[in-house]
Amino acid sequence: MKVLYDQLKTKKIKITEIPKWGAYLRKQWEIHFAKHLSDEDKNSIYLFDTGGFCGYLWHLFSYGKKDCFQGGKAQALFNNQLKNECYVFYQHSNYVLFLEHASTLDVNDLLDEEDIYIVDKGFNWTYVQTHEKGLCGPYFSFK
Repeated sequence: MKVLYDQLKTKKIKITEIPKWGAYLRKQWEIHFAKHLSDEDKNSIYLFDTGGFCGYLWHLFSYGKKDCFQGGKAQALFNNQLKNECYVFYQHSNYVLFLEHASTLDVNDLLDEEDIYIVDKGFNWTYVQTHEKGLCGPYFSFK
């Protein structure tokens, strides 16, 4: 997180730290991207931490429950996406960054990040980089 913060500062991206918004943004992400699934469906793909299993929101993509782009195509779409204002948050942390003038943010800034979610302020698109490098993701999807 600190490395990403420092990289963004050098790119002159305006950063606002929101240390306790992680749970709120994960719920908003679920509402915007997984609203078509029932609670039973969400449990079946381990979207949440349940029964001793560690849940991940990105299971929505790895289980094929929402259309998305993967790998290099996802990275290219993210790099070319308009990123004026966006949120950066994590699966297992409540630490959040709100970015303004973030057009220079790209996948190279995220090389050391795991289970990170980036969404535009209106939750119209998302980019997700998982801890399963080379196996799952990265993913890019539109609402």
